Amino acid sequence: MNPLVLPGVYAPQEDTDLLAGALSEESLPPGSDVLDVGTGSGALALEAARRGTRVTAVDVSRRAVYAARCNAWRAGLSVRVLRGNLFDPVRGQTFDLILANPPYVPAPNGGRTPRGPARAWDAGGDGRLVLDRICREVPGLLRPGGVLLLVHSALSDPDRTVGHLRAAGMKASVTRRRRIPFGPVLRSREDWLRRRGLLSRGENDEELVVVRAELPR
Repeated sequence: MNPLVLPGVYAPQEDTDLLAGALSEESLPPGSDVLDVGTGSGALALEAARRGTRVTAVDVSRRAVYAARCNAWRAGLSVRVLRGNLFDPVRGQTFDLILANPPYVPAPNGGRTPRGPARAWDAGGDGRLVLDRICREVPGLLRPGGVLLLVHSALSDPDRTVGHLRAAGMKASVTRRRRIPFGPVLRSREDWLRRRGLLSRGENDEELVVVRAELPR
């Protein structure tokens, strides 16, 4: 069943699929608590719920929250969907697994707050507006032995992500990679990215990565 995707809601794409593959490799006993942050249409939340886990999904977009709730209902799955900015709706709670497909595309107007659909991909001049916040805050939301699975573009510096997570005491590494053709957003920014040195002259595709980080027991 194809998910309901409302206008302005991030539709499942290659990054969603890459993260779903990483999720499929995790050992999740029934009843594990999973958080899907930046859920969009809820595709990853539903994948986790099919494993018999207790899933909370969060998105800042009202339309995304509505779409995720509808998709859970259509699939006959129990998912708690909350509206809010990143981890704000789940303060004081901890999870066995956190899934994150945040905004990560470098944006020429990096100093402005993204609005509308661009909130799903624009992430400041270096693409790390949300990634750095995740790295800072996620250790306090994981139980001992808990895992973060985070997908983003190689344009937004996976080594920095891994370094921040290791500095926070987590065991972190890039576990999946996939090269994909440029989508419409990157095509529109290609010249700017080359001027910034984020793309080489002959580079015509984007590498996506999944970073896996585990909190020691």
